Amino acid sequence: MNPWRDQVRLEGRHVTLRPLDAADVDGIAEVSRDGRLSELFYTRVPSPDHVQGWLETALAEKAAGRAMPYVVEMDGCVVGATRYLRMNAAYRRLEIGATFYAKSVQRSAVNTECKLLLLGHAFEVMGCNVVQIRTDWFNRASQRAIERLGAKRDGVLRSHQIATDGRLRDIVCYSIITGEWAGVKRNLDFLLSRHREPAPQ
Repeated sequence: MNPWRDQVRLEGRHVTLRPLDAADVDGIAEVSRDGRLSELFYTRVPSPDHVQGWLETALAEKAAGRAMPYVVEMDGCVVGATRYLRMNAAYRRLEIGATFYAKSVQRSAVNTECKLLLLGHAFEVMGCNVVQIRTDWFNRASQRAIERLGAKRDGVLRSHQIATDGRLRDIVCYSIITGEWAGVKRNLDFLLSRHREPAPQ
């Protein structure tokens, strides 16, 4: 198996990350509706009516070897999406991005465990030298969440992208390098341990 080509399922205690499938249109549309995520101007979340195009683009990037898109499941339900992107096996680097979660699971264990699974696979299986995470300058909540994980801020790419509304986007870049992974992993394990287990049904 080539970990840079063969996408695998990643399972944790709270969530499962499985490869995005063409049949996930309805699940992703429901995630977008939960909290009206696409209306946040500083995100790139597809509106429910545009999920099909978003999904086709994600699968095309996968076919080209540049990305590995995942859906995030909790208790068998789709609650989000994320992916490896800008993958470069020669330099052993990639980015974790295109991440969004239903509002109903935000501020829970979901993001922490997703990042633990993705970072663990990137560093321990794929042998990455560096993993980058980026976000919009105006997405302060995302910046706080990334810093809480233990990533370090590298800088800001000014006018780096053009948003769908024509706005020039400044992109804040963070990264974690191999030598930092052990500490970041310990921090993520600690953060997860503070989330209470759900009450038995």
